[in-house]
Amino acid sequence: MFFGRTSGGVSWLVVGLGNIGEKYDNTRHNVGFEVADELAERGRVPIQKLKYRALTNTLEIGGEKVLLMKPVTYMNLSGEAVGEAARFFKVPADHVLVISDDVSLPVGKLRVRRGGSAGGHNGLKNIIQHLGSDQFPRIKVGVGEKPHPDYDMADWVLGKFQGEDRKTMDVAVKRAADAVECFLREGPDKTMSRFNG
Repeated sequence: MFFGRTSGGVSWLVVGLGNIGEKYDNTRHNVGFEVADELAERGRVPIQKLKYRALTNTLEIGGEKVLLMKPVTYMNLSGEAVGEAARFFKVPADHVLVISDDVSLPVGKLRVRRGGSAGGHNGLKNIIQHLGSDQFPRIKVGVGEKPHPDYDMADWVLGKFQGEDRKTMDVAVKRAADAVECFLREGPDKTMSRFNG
């Protein structure tokens, strides 16, 4: 019996970041959605219930009851969905695990963090704003740097993966899902030593 929790309570939010809509499929900015989809497939639950301004479903990952989320607010307003769900379930910031793309990491490289700044990522910036804290864990998936300084950042992150990069990302998405499972089962230290580097 959980005291102070409804039977529908969850202990974690796992949030994949991206933009909703077919034209954003396979773009650098939608890596978080891809990882969420991979986790949903492993748990054999579709992420299709529209709640808290996100497509959601509950499932067990690493022994924890989790609300898996894909915000439908568009990337820059992701915090609206995350904040609403966190308040509803009374989930503290350190139990909100966010999966996002990262342009400062090479394609396919993972970086697990306990918290920290948004690093210029508007989705993370908005989540920090709505949670009132930057102390939430995240798994960043490298999508590579833009090809030259004059290249528009929006064009870069909304560009689609091609050729070898797509193959590398397919592997990275599975590894990032493994990292989520490891994080919930074994905690941040084990996950960082296994997946960072």
